[in-house]
Amino acid sequence: MQAGVHFSNFSMPGAPKSLPALITDTARAAEDAGFAQFTVMDHWFQMDRVWAASEPMLEAYTTLGFVAAGTSRMRLGPLVVGVTYRHPGLLVKTATTLDVLSGGRSILGIGAAWYEREHLGLGVPFPPVKERFERLEETLQVALQMWGDDDGAYEGAHFRLAETLGEPKPVSRPHPPIMIGGRGERKTLRIAAQYAQIVNLTATDPEDVTHLLDVLREHCDRLGTDYDAIEKTVIAAMLDPFAPAFIENAAALAALGITMMVMSPRPPDPLGWVARMADEVLPTLAAL
Repeated sequence: MQAGVHFSNFSMPGAPKSLPALITDTARAAEDAGFAQFTVMDHWFQMDRVWAASEPMLEAYTTLGFVAAGTSRMRLGPLVVGVTYRHPGLLVKTATTLDVLSGGRSILGIGAAWYEREHLGLGVPFPPVKERFERLEETLQVALQMWGDDDGAYEGAHFRLAETLGEPKPVSRPHPPIMIGGRGERKTLRIAAQYAQIVNLTATDPEDVTHLLDVLREHCDRLGTDYDAIEKTVIAAMLDPFAPAFIENAAALAALGITMMVMSPRPPDPLGWVARMADEVLPTLAAL
């Protein structure tokens, strides 16, 4: 079982001046400790489901580019891009730039978006959920076309591109892995079965995860895609990795085929959290 670090809370002591060094030091320490992935949220406001919306939030791809310059092995990406936040051609260009400048470490984590408040707050259109999923699928089609050999037009119901020209191409081959995040059984997991190389489930209970993986497999069987080729990960940001039950839960997930648990450091000491993870959790997790 691998571990990913999800840097999701920027309300750190001394912020914002302290953030550049704190983020760089945490990412380097995480890489040295054996974390395989570094992700950040793609939001403009902090999530008011968990913390106050007014708490600090950095733009995702700027942050990931900054982290790329200070690391060399961890894969990097948003967990996950909201499809409404960027035009698909610009999103693909941004994700490709991160891939090139990081030496092939970019992943395109993407979902249908949900946080209406930040859209209304900053004046960004927030279509109904049906349209957001349509836009998600079209964005993935644009990405695959731009990463491929066809630089011609793309005509969709929501997006029309006269040229899908994207140079340079990604360093990753055949392209940066696509990661679909969420747990929606009818749409999210179907899109994951059709397009994704990685799925990140918003579930950690083994019974719940078993059900979601069964749904994913059913979609793969119906679409003729390879269930076993999709990397299965979970977001465990709300779990306490130092609690006695954590490893037992992780072992149950590993038995189901989950290969990565993504966890979040908390203020005020993300470096101390990484050091403790390296001593107390990562060796046992890696043995699962």
